[in-house]
Amino acid sequence: MGSRARPPAVAGQFYAETGAELARQVEECFRSSRGPGELPTHHRTPERRIRAAIVPHAGYEFSGPIAALAYAQIAGERPPESVLILGVDHHGTGKGPALSDLPWMTPLGPTPIDEALRSALTHPPLEVDETAHALEHSIEVQLPFLEYVLPHPRFVPLQVPFDTFSALERVGHVVAEAVRGRDTLLIASTDFSHYVPAATAQRLDRLAIDAILSRDPKALYDTVAQNDISMCGIAPTTVLLTALAHEPLQARLLRWGHSGETIRMADVVGYASLLLEASSSEAPPVK
Repeated sequence: MGSRARPPAVAGQFYAETGAELARQVEECFRSSRGPGELPTHHRTPERRIRAAIVPHAGYEFSGPIAALAYAQIAGERPPESVLILGVDHHGTGKGPALSDLPWMTPLGPTPIDEALRSALTHPPLEVDETAHALEHSIEVQLPFLEYVLPHPRFVPLQVPFDTFSALERVGHVVAEAVRGRDTLLIASTDFSHYVPAATAQRLDRLAIDAILSRDPKALYDTVAQNDISMCGIAPTTVLLTALAHEPLQARLLRWGHSGETIRMADVVGYASLLLEASSSEAPPVK
């Protein structure tokens, strides 16, 4: 691997181009009234209940504060040993579920790959495909938040193209086996309804969110299809729910919002932050 790294694809577009500007922008997301309203705590609990998060991936001006709600919760717990980020294939460049074997750069610096987790995930239909990741933003925009709230994070990116439910279920089973017994935080990157009136987005997105809260991947997949909900991250979210289906977790909605909260617009994009957590008597698995 040497000195090779995946360069940022959307710095200066979805988020600020320099490290200093980006750090300020991330802090603005935490301080926003649409987000936590304050910077993350510096005091962590020794336990970790959060097993997974579902967060948006639009430009920080629009979805950053809502994503920050989940990351603020993550900041308050014991750091995970690694993070698996499940993203979208917006560009159609992937031939299938795509992993990366390179560290990823942002203006805040590199985030290294967890090689052991990447190796555990490299089973059909998952394979390493750097080309598939070259233009995609849905995973990249999560890294500055991770770099801000976790000390020295290691991660694995997994881009999941849309497919049949059975195909996504197979990916979920590979993920389930790979994270079994590992202290890994899972993140699914998704926006919800795209370019519809705010009232329509709220109504449709609530249907999808209710399926997520029930932790039913088939119900989510069918709900999105039957109601024509333009949820771009249905594939990674379905995989996440499938992978964690047999773990004793509870899903919690932190907040739903939309792009029109930032700038007045007739048609909006919907965003939500959700967590999947162990009960107070349970903890995510540790090696």
